[in-house]
Amino acid sequence: MNSRTGILIVATKNAGKVREFQHAFVPLGLTVKSMLDYPELPDVVEDGTTFAENALKKSKQIAEALRLPVLADDSGLCVDALGGRPGVYSARYAGEGASDEDNNLKLLSELERLKQGEDTGQPLLSTARFVCALSLYDPSTAAEVTAEGAVDGWITSEPAGGGGFGYDPLFYLPEFEKTMAELTLEQKQSISHRGMALRLLTEKLAAQDTLGTGK
Repeated sequence: MNSRTGILIVATKNAGKVREFQHAFVPLGLTVKSMLDYPELPDVVEDGTTFAENALKKSKQIAEALRLPVLADDSGLCVDALGGRPGVYSARYAGEGASDEDNNLKLLSELERLKQGEDTGQPLLSTARFVCALSLYDPSTAAEVTAEGAVDGWITSEPAGGGGFGYDPLFYLPEFEKTMAELTLEQKQSISHRGMALRLLTEKLAAQDTLGTGK
């Protein structure tokens, strides 16, 4: 169908991600729907060892269930001092069903434990990066379009900001002197891992003059 019209289905129940996808695809004239619009579909078990594996599994499983092209992302936080954790377990770092606050508290607890009780007065605890892998899968052709993005920053000991979601209040960006949660949506989209991956994906789709959407 024409890449400038239609509906894009995104395989997520995360309202924060839906908001960012909606913002990204407005210029293409697309209406974004998510798994929140299809409550009858089961959750996808994210058991891949990489973000790319999980993104493909989600896009493929939901696309085949709906018989429509579906976009999925898998993204997370990789903290250097923790050997790359929480990584693919970012959304459930504090356990299945954990809230953003639960995950943030566990992350800070683990980083503070590494300091072994030493109070250095250093608000920046470790270098880290947000990573996002996108997969757009079309069940009619078994074709997949992929893109990945990453952004580097620091984990700060004091959360700040009321925007964003997930680990955003702890992810400090030196160039802005703010956490990700203190940025506007436009600022975040311009530099974030998901924003970068989305730009790469839309460039690939524009080059093909096609977008996997359903009416």
